[in-house]
Amino acid sequence: MKELHVKSLLPVRLDNYLMEQYPALNLGRLNKALRENKIKLNGKKQPLATRVQNGDVIRLFLNDDQLEKKPLPPAVFVYEDDDLIVANKPAGIEVDGPASDTLLKRVQATLSANGHSAQAVLCHRLDTGTSGLILLAKNKAAEHFLTEAIKARKIQKKYLCVTFGRPQPPVELMHDYLIKDAQRGVVKIVPSPCSGAKEVITGYETLAVSGRLALLEVELVTGRTHQIRAHLAHIGCPILGDSKYGNNTANRELHFKYQALCAWELRFPAQIEQPEFSHLAGRVFHAEKPWYCHQITDGTLR
Repeated sequence: MKELHVKSLLPVRLDNYLMEQYPALNLGRLNKALRENKIKLNGKKQPLATRVQNGDVIRLFLNDDQLEKKPLPPAVFVYEDDDLIVANKPAGIEVDGPASDTLLKRVQATLSANGHSAQAVLCHRLDTGTSGLILLAKNKAAEHFLTEAIKARKIQKKYLCVTFGRPQPPVELMHDYLIKDAQRGVVKIVPSPCSGAKEVITGYETLAVSGRLALLEVELVTGRTHQIRAHLAHIGCPILGDSKYGNNTANRELHFKYQALCAWELRFPAQIEQPEFSHLAGRVFHAEKPWYCHQITDGTLR
């Protein structure tokens, strides 16, 4: 716990005062801390817009790691040229948002540290708990090319994942429909078209099995919210570590904090019409295989 005695000749907003004292704090962290009753002004919970003044006492129930501003870990670039970046996102960080540590912030910091412009734009997203390859554009032309290629399904995406349960048949191309519940932040798979449902196509191939678990290579044909996670859960084989659609008893037993899902491969089309991006034709990029893939293959994880 930190206790601050305000020294300010003029009233200042609580959030601004705290961010001035601790540069590592941002509005996202402050709002989270306030919701968790970890900020008290003169012994009471107060809105962040409250004006503090000389003599007020602020108590912060945060540890030093949350208050210290640490340098961001460098982003891992699988590929980089003058137009785009293929970055490898670790599980557990957001691609973007108010958090102090996101993939985009790591990429920008890495570019700056290398003496380059920090301009980079995300062209698609991954869930926080999913690791793997993300495409970022360095300029408007590359952003347009990549987003259009993804939208037209010209860039193929393959994933590796571990499921709790062995899917039957071992190889399948699944065609179903997805309904999004925005209020609850979840999606539901249904077998037939209905109001608000969008088609989802997910292919999988079983690469190895170990006890109750299976290692799959998954091809994302359509790209819907939580598609792979929900589609595999729908057939009774949820992804290990998935707290939203998975088996939480198994997740705890096997100590999985994040879903065992990695965006492993990005494949560019064999032919690209735009001359400035023709050097990418047929290129295939891979992330390093996560540790759990090897443990399924050798039978360590069961």
